[in-house]
Amino acid sequence: MKHLKPFFYKTAFLIFLTGIFYFTSYAQWYNPDKVNKKAGNIYAQAYEEATDGKYNEAIVHLNEALKADPKFVDVYLSRAGIYANLKNYTASVADFETALSMDKMYASTYLLPYSISLAGLGEFVKALQAVDSFLSNPTLNKQSINAGNYRKKTYEFAIDFAKKHPSAGYIFAPKNMGDSINSTALEYFPSLTIDGSKMIFTRRINNDEDFYESDYTNGHWSKARPVGGKINTNLNEGAQNISQDGNWLIFTGCNYPEGQGSCDLYIAYKTKAGGWTEPENLGPIVNTDFWESSPSLSPDKRDLYFASDRPGGYGGKDIWVTHRSITGKWSRPENAGPTINTKGDEGCPFIHADNETLYFNSNGHEGYGMTDLFVARKQADGSWSEPENLGYPINTIDDEGSLIVSSDGKTSYYASDGADTRGGLDLYSFTLRDDIRAQKTLWVKGKVYDKKTNAGLPSTVELTDISTRKTVSTLQTDEEGQYLVTLPVGKDYAFNVNRKGYLFYSDNFSMQGNLPDSAMVVNIPLQPIEKGASIVLKNIFFDVNKFNLKPESLTELDKVIQLLTDHPKLSIQISGFTDNVGKPSDNMLLSIQRAKAVTNYFQSKGIDSKRLSAKGFGEQKPIADNQTETGRAMNRRTELSILSD
Repeated sequence: MKHLKPFFYKTAFLIFLTGIFYFTSYAQWYNPDKVNKKAGNIYAQAYEEATDGKYNEAIVHLNEALKADPKFVDVYLSRAGIYANLKNYTASVADFETALSMDKMYASTYLLPYSISLAGLGEFVKALQAVDSFLSNPTLNKQSINAGNYRKKTYEFAIDFAKKHPSAGYIFAPKNMGDSINSTALEYFPSLTIDGSKMIFTRRINNDEDFYESDYTNGHWSKARPVGGKINTNLNEGAQNISQDGNWLIFTGCNYPEGQGSCDLYIAYKTKAGGWTEPENLGPIVNTDFWESSPSLSPDKRDLYFASDRPGGYGGKDIWVTHRSITGKWSRPENAGPTINTKGDEGCPFIHADNETLYFNSNGHEGYGMTDLFVARKQADGSWSEPENLGYPINTIDDEGSLIVSSDGKTSYYASDGADTRGGLDLYSFTLRDDIRAQKTLWVKGKVYDKKTNAGLPSTVELTDISTRKTVSTLQTDEEGQYLVTLPVGKDYAFNVNRKGYLFYSDNFSMQGNLPDSAMVVNIPLQPIEKGASIVLKNIFFDVNKFNLKPESLTELDKVIQLLTDHPKLSIQISGFTDNVGKPSDNMLLSIQRAKAVTNYFQSKGIDSKRLSAKGFGEQKPIADNQTETGRAMNRRTELSILSD
């Protein structure tokens, strides 16, 4: 029998074995040329099966070979390699250790694959010891040394990461999403609306990719069904992203006849009947002759992140972003920059509902080997923080794909071929560690309409961080005036709705302290600009019993200045009101002083005093019950009324 060395496949996993110098020492007892002949013949058959990728059949014959010759060390080493290919690292480590215990000198040649299987179990300290022992062999060739040093670096990273990020009781427990979502086919690339009521994902059956959807009702996911409309075809529809409001679907279409390149980005819109329109190519501004994929739309629909291998990047595949203008046109994409992108490949971006937390995968940032998942956070100046590795066991020594996070900031969904898979890749959910969570994000939705006619009004909705005066998001309602705005917790927001020819609407939302349990519905009647129309300016702030304007008021005040600038003949009255706490005379004086503080600001910005009137009403004209704090807060208000148009 011709001797066959232990066989290992999955090139990316054990490429270092090519060219390794296999040595034989007189200190070893095992002689591979003297194994039982019957066992050797069975082993040869297993070799052929493993070569053809028939791993289960090969394992059966390796087991038979061991029965014929229980001291056949090469069988343990080969079976260990097959188990590693199958990601059964527990069985792989057991076989490596059996071989090492039987003949440490002979089996020590395979300390590097042994270390990788140890790392597959998260045993990084033992893996580092094994690879150090491997690298101590003075007869290794350059390729083996490079492979060993590469793995050594990843193990050292893993050990250091664990020291700097103590788990503090965190348990990684992915839960299969069940038979309603998963099947014997492959499921991957999940996407979720902000309210968690609908999930869309990719299912691949016989190499054909289509989109399926499921609805979450009464605590359960409905049986997944192909999405309605004209999206699914006999071509491949791959990575997709549903908008937070559930009305847009942007996806990757490959080899479409009208495509710009091999894979392009397409968009479809939800119809009133519930299906989807025929997809539209995003066009040559966004798509190129190269590869575009993995879209992720920001919650305000203004930014579209995606992966591409187009020229001008930092590596093979980079993350890019295109911006949507107020007219609906997409800008020429910009590279996300060298903080996010590396000389390697970055992909599968996911921008969370907070519009500040970006998850993506990369093989260029430091990690556990192969492709890991990372998180970066948008800074105040619009730049990105240094990406953070999500850490073991979310990341492993194997490739990690896409990941999305629900609006609660902690519940994540991803595809995995876990032990309880229905078939290949399934969709799973798990809870993120505290340090890698996004901000919990609530939302407000409703309809903007004409106060007189009740007709829906397409309008601009703007959300501003009150403390920084920075615009968080600007979006357009749909043609019927419907809108949805996300509200990351931890901040106070000014909320404005604008449409030409109408008084703007203002509100504010405090996402600190006591938070609402669910989405807020705010339907907004806009008033035409005409004599007698009035609005409450809800983002004008004063300290208790004082009339000095707080800095947080400036965003709203500037809105009024813009209104007066756009309508130079407009004259307005600013009216101040208080609650009934304190003396009526004091309340009257305070309301007058506050109204004058507002008009004085307008005059300081160049508005003619003849167009301005200030009046105080004190505790008169309450609009709510003064017996409750909520009612008193509503009564403490500043109103704008149009005197002439």
